[in-house]
Amino acid sequence: MSQQSTALAPPAGPRVPEAVHRRRWAVLGVLMLSLLIVVLDNSILNVAVKTIAAPAPTGIGATQSELEWSINSYTLVFAGLLFTSGLLGDRLGRKKVLLFGITVFGIGSALAAFSGSPGELIAYRAVMGLGAAFVMPSTLAVLMNVFERDEQPKAIGIWAGSVGLAIAIGPITGGILLEHFWWGSIFLVNVPVVLLALALMLWLVPDSGTPAPAASTYPACCSPSSDSSSSCTGSSTAANWPPSPT
Repeated sequence: MSQQSTALAPPAGPRVPEAVHRRRWAVLGVLMLSLLIVVLDNSILNVAVKTIAAPAPTGIGATQSELEWSINSYTLVFAGLLFTSGLLGDRLGRKKVLLFGITVFGIGSALAAFSGSPGELIAYRAVMGLGAAFVMPSTLAVLMNVFERDEQPKAIGIWAGSVGLAIAIGPITGGILLEHFWWGSIFLVNVPVVLLALALMLWLVPDSGTPAPAASTYPACCSPSSDSSSSCTGSSTAANWPPSPT
């Protein structure tokens, strides 16, 4: 009898609301744009290292150690908060966290563009890492919420492709910017893209979240962050910061 009831049970209805389902591909485009600038900025920075190390006015005279910290400060904050930001997105709303992250990333980019010293650049890069930590997990969480299960593998593949695209075009974009503008342009170029992404998010991206997780979720969330922070700190320590006086 139970088997007959199961066989006669109607198929489950659509999981995604119709209004959200109709604009799912547009939402995916916005998520890819947000992810692209987060990844693109790191690949651009690798091209600009030599220029930033040059004395003023060409660069800011950063030492090798300071250049490594300008990269590691971003990685340290990003890795340390990645899991926690995903949890906050589930609790507070993924759209809210995504908007917060992209806004912080844009502010950090604008500040980094006008850094007057290596110390300022390191601090502002950490701000950018804070924003990026809230962007990356939120984009994937929103994607899973706007696509039906049968379309999710295809959508995830396209979403992941934006990472490869950013890595590929980053050095080219950085070279073009450095050829025509000053070194800060590699960060300032993020600002108009962030403004566009914010407008599109407010218009297209639906908000979503999940119920409060069990208490046992918190240690699982904190542990990877601690491990990531430790590994990044170890890497940065090897860069001899602060530089020993000569």
